[in-house]
Amino acid sequence: MAQVNLKDVTKIYDGDVLAVEQADFQIPDESFTVLVGPSGCGKSTILRMIAGLEEITEGDIYIDDERINDIPPKDRDIAMVFQNYALYPHMTVYKNMAFGLKLRKYPKAEIEQRVKEAAEILSISHLLNRKPKHLSGGERQRVAVGRAIVRHPKVFLFDEPLSNLDAKLRVQMRMEISRLHDRLNATIVYVTHDQVEAMTMGDQIVVLNEGKIQQIADPGTLYHKPANQFVGGFIGTPPMNFIETHIVNNGGASGLQFESFKVELNNRLQSALNTLSGDAVTLGIRPEDIHIGESAKNSVGTQVELVEPLGNHALLYLRTGENNFVAQSDLVDIPQHNTPLTVNFDMEKAHLFHPETGKSLTVT
Repeated sequence: MAQVNLKDVTKIYDGDVLAVEQADFQIPDESFTVLVGPSGCGKSTILRMIAGLEEITEGDIYIDDERINDIPPKDRDIAMVFQNYALYPHMTVYKNMAFGLKLRKYPKAEIEQRVKEAAEILSISHLLNRKPKHLSGGERQRVAVGRAIVRHPKVFLFDEPLSNLDAKLRVQMRMEISRLHDRLNATIVYVTHDQVEAMTMGDQIVVLNEGKIQQIADPGTLYHKPANQFVGGFIGTPPMNFIETHIVNNGGASGLQFESFKVELNNRLQSALNTLSGDAVTLGIRPEDIHIGESAKNSVGTQVELVEPLGNHALLYLRTGENNFVAQSDLVDIPQHNTPLTVNFDMEKAHLFHPETGKSLTVT
């Protein structure tokens, strides 16, 4: 396999539409790297530039030590799996998987061996004589993946390959692609807009927004130490709550106030405020860190607007006078709609963000 390096890669369309701005990061050898972000953030554009399907406006891309900017797609030794399966409808599964190897004039015996090995890995050996119209969506996706596997490429590129599948099948295919990565020790670059997909599959995740890289980290770091407010709100389901507060003095120590509520800050959060010039700050807190019940400190009175049961827990959509936020609770003593409820914030797990730039004040 191989590592991929992007050096200050920029893509501009039609002279002034900036799709990707100075993307600079490394995709390690044998890693599963996921590019994730909302629609239009530039993730698919980056993938297509690696594949050679889009020209690079500025910067360089390397596979191992070879600069590939001017190398045609067919000579880059990569294999790509698209959202649309793009199988030849008149060919059997076997012929679809073998077609690329035949074009490259591989010996017939080697083609047969590679196709059978890939089919076994993907558990589609019994489908080799069928045509695509007789396959389910999940089976077609496996064939598309198998067509890439037989190539034995340096790098696999996946462009939202599970978008056309139903929710249950998406979960199954996520597991299968992750197992495939472990079995092949492959270098995989995977594009998705689904942050759950990113968090469950990637060992390195590149979060993008509006063409810019927001943070590159493993799933745990992204969740617990978001670099900015965008990452905190994008990673996690439901997303992090954000409340605009201002700093108040509470017996010599700083606290935060919003509406009539005050919350105390521990030493970590107190230190984070030293970089601010004003008294405004954005408080970020995840739903699971908001607990039902009144405590000696950091209690907030709310109104329950909606209860969403989700099996072993429920999401509570809460409102104060000016703020709305979500709390997560178990299914014991779940409150009713439109009833008052006191909750308390676990400030040990809270985050603070700059009110203007959105940059985290608690991640160093």
